[in-house]
Amino acid sequence: MFKFIRRVLLYLFLAHILYIVALKWINPPFTITQVQQMVEQGKFNRDYISYDEMGRNIKLAVIGSEDQKFPTHNGFDFEGIEKAMEKNKKGKKLSGGSTISQQVAKNVFLWQGRSWLRKGLEVYFTFMIEKIWGKKRILEMYLNTSEMGIGVFGVEAASEYYFKKPAKDLSNNEAARIAAALPLPRKYNVNPPSPYISRRASHIQRQMRNIQGGADLEKILD
Repeated sequence: MFKFIRRVLLYLFLAHILYIVALKWINPPFTITQVQQMVEQGKFNRDYISYDEMGRNIKLAVIGSEDQKFPTHNGFDFEGIEKAMEKNKKGKKLSGGSTISQQVAKNVFLWQGRSWLRKGLEVYFTFMIEKIWGKKRILEMYLNTSEMGIGVFGVEAASEYYFKKPAKDLSNNEAARIAAALPLPRKYNVNPPSPYISRRASHIQRQMRNIQGGADLEKILD
């Protein structure tokens, strides 16, 4: 029995390694979050596109909004995590401090929610995709799998849903509005924008102007 269990665990380990490697080139057929939304909301809108089809503005918007250290960190922003922990100690509002890489690990391989088990697995998958995929593939997967509205997954589906145009044609403001809603995409109105989204989008546009031009960032955006 022990040998059988050990063999099963070995096969499972090898299978998930192969799956991670395969996702460097192919898109996941589904994610747990997508299945949950399909069951709960009764609708599902997703359209995978290539990195080049996404355009520059939405890439710049989500980096400026979600993770400005994305081009240079190894998957974890320890300073950001420390600040989030301090913020959580002082108030009731929880702040995660997750990087784009960590969010991809959660969105693609895991489930939503807060638990030590999920967080531990998130650390493992974040490490693996940073080593195997690289920054461009991580950002591409983030923009293809993130929930950006009720039952709307990926930037192409979101762009068509909100603005009736492909993602590559999004303006700075339109991209910033989509990025502004990412923390709670089921709550906020992107088009027409709620007052909160308008304010946050303006802030994100300033960040987009401030961060562009850096050598490490430009390597990712090209």
